[in-house]
Amino acid sequence: MKYLSIYMISFIMLLFFGMLLFLGGLYCLTSEYTLFIEWELVSMNSLNIVMTLLLDWMSFIFMSFVLLISCLVILYSGEYMSADYKINRFIILVLMFVGSMMLLIISPNLISILLGWDGLGLVSYCLVIYFQNIKSYNAGMLTALSNRIGDVFLLLSIAWMLNYGSWNYVFYLEFMKNNSETLILGGLIVLAAMTKSAQIPFSSWLPAAMAAPTPVSALVHSSTLVTAGVYLLIRFNILLEYYYVGNFLLLLSGLTMFMSGLGANFEFDLKKIIALSTLSQLGLMMSILAMGYYKMAFFHLLTHALFKALLFMCAGIIIHNMDNMQDIRLMGGLSLMMPLTSSCFNVANLALCGMPFLAGFYSKDLILEMVSLSYVNLLSFFLFFFSTGLTVCYSFRLMYYTMISDLHVFSLNFLNDEGWLMLKSMMGLLVMSVFGGSMLSWLIFSTPMALIIPKYLKLLTLIICFIGGFMGYFISNISLFFFNKSMSIYSVSYFLGSMWFMPYISTYWVINYPLFVGQMMVKSFDQGWSEYLGGYKLYYLLVKNSQLNQMIQNNSLKIYMMSFIFWVMILYLFLMNL
Repeated sequence: MKYLSIYMISFIMLLFFGMLLFLGGLYCLTSEYTLFIEWELVSMNSLNIVMTLLLDWMSFIFMSFVLLISCLVILYSGEYMSADYKINRFIILVLMFVGSMMLLIISPNLISILLGWDGLGLVSYCLVIYFQNIKSYNAGMLTALSNRIGDVFLLLSIAWMLNYGSWNYVFYLEFMKNNSETLILGGLIVLAAMTKSAQIPFSSWLPAAMAAPTPVSALVHSSTLVTAGVYLLIRFNILLEYYYVGNFLLLLSGLTMFMSGLGANFEFDLKKIIALSTLSQLGLMMSILAMGYYKMAFFHLLTHALFKALLFMCAGIIIHNMDNMQDIRLMGGLSLMMPLTSSCFNVANLALCGMPFLAGFYSKDLILEMVSLSYVNLLSFFLFFFSTGLTVCYSFRLMYYTMISDLHVFSLNFLNDEGWLMLKSMMGLLVMSVFGGSMLSWLIFSTPMALIIPKYLKLLTLIICFIGGFMGYFISNISLFFFNKSMSIYSVSYFLGSMWFMPYISTYWVINYPLFVGQMMVKSFDQGWSEYLGGYKLYYLLVKNSQLNQMIQNNSLKIYMMSFIFWVMILYLFLMNL
């Protein structure tokens, strides 16, 4: 039981600092106080290297949420990963991950943002390949390389910031409004954020990252890695209002939301369905951010972190009890055998759907009503509301398969709710998933937002949710034989379920042509002309010369005498010249 010390100490420290930062965020929010700290690291002649920290209500509250969710995830990991002999290494990796996210949150400087950004990428690779099998290695490489694209865009934006004289972007945000160079900087920042938050066409790495342990998934998909891009754009929100950068982001994030919602309805892997729901919610955050409502994006970011972490923790317990089986078709009747876990799972699912008075309702309903009130085109309006219907659809489908249908595994099973540490960590998130949304709405929006829209638009969200829930239950009851009967229907469902072939485009399509060219080069050069003119030719000449030499020295007395006479003559001529 050596691991008890390190994970309990980590839990207590993170909980303490999380509560402290939340109180600091409340103070900054109520008194409109912002702390800007410059810490001089190196001062030599005219060289000054200064570390800058930005502490305002937004960074304080986000850091407190990251720390509070992390402490519960570490408590959960103590029992979930108890069979792992190297659990200390796992806890240290999680702490490094959280530290990188904290550095990114408090940085108003692109250089220090890059340090946190790269730290997230590197540690996420280590966590994704943690189980050390072929699937993990492939997923880790896809995750790392996809995120490296974002790092390149961030490096280019750092180079472009040299036009302004400093990398502290907060000094220049107001000035950037009237500057034509903003277009390039805004485009680079948006592309960097799109890779980190897995928007189209960089979406394939997020479901692949499910190869990581479930506690890591709970942390990554709620408040760290995937939210880094959204948080960066919240800080750069002024850039999205100009030069059509926001319109570009609105289209791609709407399509991401739509694509992931469709894909989740055809998926049977429990963790992958929840991962695709994360992708859908990231698309929603990016969409409303592209429309200019950065406070709403931040609000949904926080509420989503609460119920998504809870959803992954419940999924982890279910997978644990199902003997590491993740196919939802084999699950069923869990509400009878695991009532506490099932209750948490259903609350988190309903919060994801936007069930009234749970955490997700306050942010999602506000966002959709603001979309109804805003000046958006028909395509964006359709993507927002249809994707919301798809979210409810796959959530009810998931609830049907796991809670209502029959258990389709062996008759002898030991499903139970006995993981007390895991249940305790889930209880904290359960309370926050119920009360967190209302609390945050009172804090972030100082005055209640009363949106005056027609009754049919007011009820549209509710109607869409009811239709989505009914469709999810209806689709679950249809026999899968119907889908497999017709090849055309099967092909369409495969296309929709595979994220529009994006994983293949990101892997096989990218690597196929270079591998083909490499094969031709090996065939033509390494094993072709270079072999014929190089090693093979040299071997051929050596063999021929050796045969000639052997023939010359084949005990022929005449040849020996002639060669001796020639040697004596050459020696005589040489000595005569001396």
